[in-house]
Amino acid sequence: MIRLARPDDLPALIDIEREAGGLFRDVGMTAIADDDPGSVAELAKYQADGRAWVSVDDGDRPVAYLVAEVVDGHAHVEQVSVRPSHARRGLGSALIETLAAWAVSRGLPALTLTTFAAVPWNAPYYERLRFRVLEDAEIGDGLREIRRAEVARGLDAWPRVAMIRPL
Repeated sequence: MIRLARPDDLPALIDIEREAGGLFRDVGMTAIADDDPGSVAELAKYQADGRAWVSVDDGDRPVAYLVAEVVDGHAHVEQVSVRPSHARRGLGSALIETLAAWAVSRGLPALTLTTFAAVPWNAPYYERLRFRVLEDAEIGDGLREIRRAEVARGLDAWPRVAMIRPL
């Protein structure tokens, strides 16, 4: 089941992010695996604004989440993560579809995100969900600023792309 995140869910989202990030060790991206998962305070901004969703288990405990913002007039996937123990069950794609419905209800024409180009559960996965890589000339100011911040954090040590999915 997918629902809006509640304040009491937020510590679990940090744990999910840490667990999901650990998978990057398997592809030689230890710096990403060890990256700071953020804070409850940062997540609270998304939650309070109704832009944080969780997929929960039978005990109503979060096992996956998505947080979004509006960037360049599109719904932007800021982060989507799934506990490795719950991977390959369609939870990530269900969260993306939840965001798509949210975007359509607000008249937003597309979803965007930034991701690693060659990591199998990143760009190749999103391509299966009907995203495509944006050409540099198509990237708006807001998305360009996100990319600049990613470069400043060192994320471009591995190839990254911005992607879009029209709705």
